[in-house]
Amino acid sequence: MPLPLYLLAMAVFAMGTSEFMLAGLLPDIASDLDVTVGTAGVLTSAFAIGMVVGAPLVAALARNWPRLVGLLGFVLVFAAAHAVGAITTSFPLLFATRIVAALGNAGFLAVALTAATTLVPPDKKGRALAVLLSGTTVATIAGVPGGAVLGTLLGWRATFWAVAALCLPAALGILKGIPAGRDEDEATGRPALRAELSPLTRPRLILVMLLGALVNAATFGSLTFFAPVVTDSAGLGKLWISVALVLFGAGSFVGVTVAGRLSDRRPGPVIAVGGPLLLIGWSALAVLADEPVALFILVFVQGALSFALGSTLITRVLYEAVGAPTMAGSYATAALNAGAAVGPVVAAATLSTEAGVLGPLWASGLLVAAALLIAFPLLAVITADQGTEVLR
Repeated sequence: MPLPLYLLAMAVFAMGTSEFMLAGLLPDIASDLDVTVGTAGVLTSAFAIGMVVGAPLVAALARNWPRLVGLLGFVLVFAAAHAVGAITTSFPLLFATRIVAALGNAGFLAVALTAATTLVPPDKKGRALAVLLSGTTVATIAGVPGGAVLGTLLGWRATFWAVAALCLPAALGILKGIPAGRDEDEATGRPALRAELSPLTRPRLILVMLLGALVNAATFGSLTFFAPVVTDSAGLGKLWISVALVLFGAGSFVGVTVAGRLSDRRPGPVIAVGGPLLLIGWSALAVLADEPVALFILVFVQGALSFALGSTLITRVLYEAVGAPTMAGSYATAALNAGAAVGPVVAAATLSTEAGVLGPLWASGLLVAAALLIAFPLLAVITADQGTEVLR
């Protein structure tokens, strides 16, 4: 894999740390800003909504920019939003900074996902996506738990400052590793924007985007509220939240790495096997959450299954949108974050039910079940080659 791909993954690490870090910081943010944990949870949805809306809009705006300009600019906007978030005492302003940060993240990912697929042969898109998403999985292994520890020791604001600082070496890497001029495909011309939007009329693209959104909703729904599961249901101290996040991140790294080698040529088995196992896993986690050993084992397993299935579905989005070279990344980003927006809202609504802190885990199981009910009758359609004319 080419070096620029790993430099893009470095920036994704900083952004992934931010996107996931609230899972370990929500109780402290809620206490500091005098809101409920459920209300604080909408910060995750705010970020995701900014990603969903921002990905296609910002990608359309930046489609004629040199990639270096777009990637560098979006990283710097992201860093500035975190610096403001670190000093504010207003929950509405913090909410707004999450949306701005999301716009920066959305723009970056939309350009980076497209750039990544141009750095490798056409049949290696899954491998390239796995490398790029490794930045997110490493963030869940090191960045997010490290942020949780930093937040426990120095307060949640220190974690926001740390994310802003992480963007600086990422920006330098982009500056040094991405060519300053226009790429060959830019020089020879690109399809008109209307032509790049036309894949959105294809049922198969909409189908895989919907499935990716449902699986990611399940992932974010539970991940956002892992902290109270660890401290309340399992009865462990705050520092154990970081242990749970490390295990989830380690599992996600394994899942996305394995899926990256299968999603190009054998997506069917990943979906057919991984989907039911993911459903069983969320239910088992809800039942066994009061047993610390079982909790930590299942957290690792769910991280692996969630990212294996999710990354495979997002790879299918990139294949289906092959005719949209500058917009395909935004479609994948929008699908991922539609789920990330809906998941925490659904999960937060379950906190006031009899299920309590375990409600998000049951909700995640229901979201995966919905995805499977849609996917299994159409599995051959979902995993068919891009050129296949079934359900187009």
